[in-house]
Amino acid sequence: MHRRLIAPSVLTASLVLAIPASAATFSPGAPGIGDAYYPASGNGGYDVSHYDLRLKYQPKIDLLEGTATILATATQDLSRFNLDFGLGVSEVRVNGAKAKFIKEGDQELVVTPASPLAKGKAVSVVVRYAGKPSELSIGGYTAWHRTPDGGVAAQEPDSAVWWFPSNDHPLDKATYDVSVSVPDGTQAISNGVLQLQSSKLGWTRYNWRSNKPQASYLATLAVGKFDITTDKTADGLPVLNAYSQDLGDQAGAARASIERTTEVAEYLTEVFGPYPFNALGGYVPNVKSGYALETQTRPFYSPRQFANGSNVSVVVHELAHQWYGDSVSVKGWKDIWINEGFARYSQWLWSEKEGEGTAQELADYVYRTRAADDAFWTVKPGDPGPDKQFDIAVYDRGALTVQALRNEVGDEDFFKILKGWTAKFAYGNADVGDFVQYAESVSGKPLAGLFDTWLYEPSKPGAPAAAESRIARSDAGAKPAQPKSWKKIAATNTIHEHEHGHDH
Repeated sequence: MHRRLIAPSVLTASLVLAIPASAATFSPGAPGIGDAYYPASGNGGYDVSHYDLRLKYQPKIDLLEGTATILATATQDLSRFNLDFGLGVSEVRVNGAKAKFIKEGDQELVVTPASPLAKGKAVSVVVRYAGKPSELSIGGYTAWHRTPDGGVAAQEPDSAVWWFPSNDHPLDKATYDVSVSVPDGTQAISNGVLQLQSSKLGWTRYNWRSNKPQASYLATLAVGKFDITTDKTADGLPVLNAYSQDLGDQAGAARASIERTTEVAEYLTEVFGPYPFNALGGYVPNVKSGYALETQTRPFYSPRQFANGSNVSVVVHELAHQWYGDSVSVKGWKDIWINEGFARYSQWLWSEKEGEGTAQELADYVYRTRAADDAFWTVKPGDPGPDKQFDIAVYDRGALTVQALRNEVGDEDFFKILKGWTAKFAYGNADVGDFVQYAESVSGKPLAGLFDTWLYEPSKPGAPAAAESRIARSDAGAKPAQPKSWKKIAATNTIHEHEHGHDH
């Protein structure tokens, strides 16, 4: 999706007069948070701490009605501020008082409170709204999946715009309470822990809670008819998996993969450190799209991920994101390598654990099967550009970078880096430069040159001496041996194919 830079609105004369003279020093919050790839994403002037969403959804007509209560703090003296949102709004209140509001473009809700907001002031915003999410298209793009029995919000880098007002950027993470009322016989799935389920007069309400900071694109909602399995981890965390009742031939393969979530999480805990959230699970709705997404605590998987049988590798990928991408989130979308390079590498580590090909063998295979003139090498994982943000090179060349780091610093420091990084930046944000600096601090080695070569040079790096030795020992002219795990890993190459509206 290409989001347009939307210029700040020009206040009407009546709105200007509504601001008292004493507030002359107050100014509007920016309509974007400052992301180089998506200038209209997020907003300036405030920081959200909590979203409370009370929703009602009618699957037959795709009507979503909601009241969103947003708790925030003003980070500047604010005369007005923006929220990212696309559905129709009937009322906005700020600190209990009715506020003026206008819509700008497809996704900007501009709010002018009755009284200006001083820097540091606690702010509560209540937005009442209703609409049909499937009718909202922004630049020909939608994050809302209409299903035969309901609807699903799951997309990257945007999905919140289709179902709740937010500061829609990973830099502003918050906790969530999501309460959804749906017709009896229908379930509503969201992030975190199911706090309460109750029925009244033909409607069932599901109350979900995410108690750790969560980026807005990682919030998810799935309404439909699901078969649900529940369990607990050895540490007592609740596990909830949900499968559409209409998955057809993919049902068995999906279950055989996702029911291994706890096992995979236990392994990743050994690699990345303690699991960062209050719940585990995954869900498979009856959607036509082909991708998967690391929605926090409860990843989204399309049925097509299991079209050719079970594939635990995709579960490994999305669960690795719970550390790399969800707990430690990007500062800007150009830093996507921190998410995808490590999630891909986790698939290589799982292969190594399962005895189906070491990470080094997979790295050698990727390196040797991509010729020097392959466009793959022109993509820079450290700053791929918005059009190449989810290119396969961000994943595979990104994982090659991780293997190059491992070879340079040795296993002891490498695994210290993997665990220490997720602890140091837990529930926060970081960029590629932060990672390079952290890896250097742990290893005591200068690593900027290595990362420049693998993340930023638009050409195929020369093979490290160790790799040249391995290749020399084999028949360098022969087709490289394919690791046993490769087909399952390659089957996840479409893992994010429809994110951002681009295919790999």
